[in-house]
Amino acid sequence: MNYFRTAILLAGMTALFMVVGLMIGGRGGMMIALLVAVGMNLFSYWNSDKMVLSMYGARQVDRASAPEYYGMVEQLAARAGLPMPRVFIMDNPQPNAFATGRNPQNAAVAATTGLLNTLSREEAAGVMAHELAHIKNYDTLTMTITATLAGAIGMLANFAMFFGGNRNNNSGFGVIGSIAMMILAPLAAMVVQMAVSRSREYEADKLGAEICGQPMWLASALAKISNAAHQVPNMPAEHNPATAHMFIINPLSGERMDSLFSTHPATENRIAALQKLASEMGASGGTGGGFGGGFGNGGQRTAPRGWGEPNPVPSPAAVARPSRNVWGKARTSGTPGSGNDGETPRRGPWG
Repeated sequence: MNYFRTAILLAGMTALFMVVGLMIGGRGGMMIALLVAVGMNLFSYWNSDKMVLSMYGARQVDRASAPEYYGMVEQLAARAGLPMPRVFIMDNPQPNAFATGRNPQNAAVAATTGLLNTLSREEAAGVMAHELAHIKNYDTLTMTITATLAGAIGMLANFAMFFGGNRNNNSGFGVIGSIAMMILAPLAAMVVQMAVSRSREYEADKLGAEICGQPMWLASALAKISNAAHQVPNMPAEHNPATAHMFIINPLSGERMDSLFSTHPATENRIAALQKLASEMGASGGTGGGFGGGFGNGGQRTAPRGWGEPNPVPSPAAVARPSRNVWGKARTSGTPGSGNDGETPRRGPWG
């Protein structure tokens, strides 16, 4: 089903390329656009993950450079039955994360420094479990190709607007091409929204909660990330809005589109679904004790070095600061921005 959805996406994107090519150069332009689209599809399949990671300045880390973060992803991947993905960090103050890659064998997860320094270890585990769920569901293939081709359509549309009016033909395609560009941008956004439907986020939330074993960890993280996303700008995302659907929470500031064209479900609805799942899991006995437990032989706790026992996570309805961030720094009360604001980690994400 995931491959079928990807095929429909590529067909739709190719059709858009051909329409723009027709506007620019008639049938000849349409054929050129078709060849360009095929080339872009092949290039996107093999290289779009590298492009997206480069776009956000993500740098790869390992067990030596980020032992706690890497160890967390490693244990969650084992719990999900996935190969170990490549692990990246983005130097960005907005708490957010995404996954990319054409399949589980060539996947990568990336988290911002804002996420690693803001969320508790439990919340961070919930977020990374969500991203691993996208990998397990093969959503990352659709997301990476969508981001690349949507951006390419926008560039081709700008090209048509630039040169469509200069064509000396009697068909009027120059004028039509210019007008069409005003339509293609939102149309490309709709294709993105349709390809990576909001239902995929619900499914990744559900599977991610099952992977980490504690739905409320992810619920608490979603509440915090959603609040921060509208306060802390993510400039690479603002410059590349076609990639916004890849993140766990929409990274764009402000309300650019109404809910009909939103690439993400409402955070409140996602939290409500996770709360319902938590009740169901509690009634059925849970799924193995949650992250930090059930990873070793016989269900013994084998948490990563320095990880410690997980702390309870407050409900999203009344989210308070977690007792510790992902690097183990005990939080204290104080004024944000002061020397006692409880926000500065004991050490950075490089260990």
